[in-house]
Amino acid sequence: MLKRILVLDDNQDILDIVHETLAYEQFEVKSITRGIEVLPTIKDFEPDLVILDYRVSGANGGEICRQIKAHPQFNSIPVIIFSAYINKDSELLAYGCDAIINKPFDLNELVDKVNNLVDRQANS
Repeated sequence: MLKRILVLDDNQDILDIVHETLAYEQFEVKSITRGIEVLPTIKDFEPDLVILDYRVSGANGGEICRQIKAHPQFNSIPVIIFSAYINKDSELLAYGCDAIINKPFDLNELVDKVNNLVDRQANS
């Protein structure tokens, strides 16, 4: 069974690139553009990992991460936050995310972090 990745970003170009890259790496990918969709989509899609853009229209990816990590059913799901705005990783890590990817990002870095977190999750 393919590992599932949920990606939130309001930039369609980034969503397309991330979606294609992860699909090529044999992940099942679901892309969404609105922060309000994250928790219901996690419930329905049951992802093995979530990638959140930090700045999404109408939402804060850090706060969404905090909600995921506080949820009893979802708190073990690894979360990566994308950010082009904050250079202080400690601020993002305070939300409880498992990894940070600074934009613009290298696709190899993305694939490596996703694989490492999904593998770590599968082995725990």
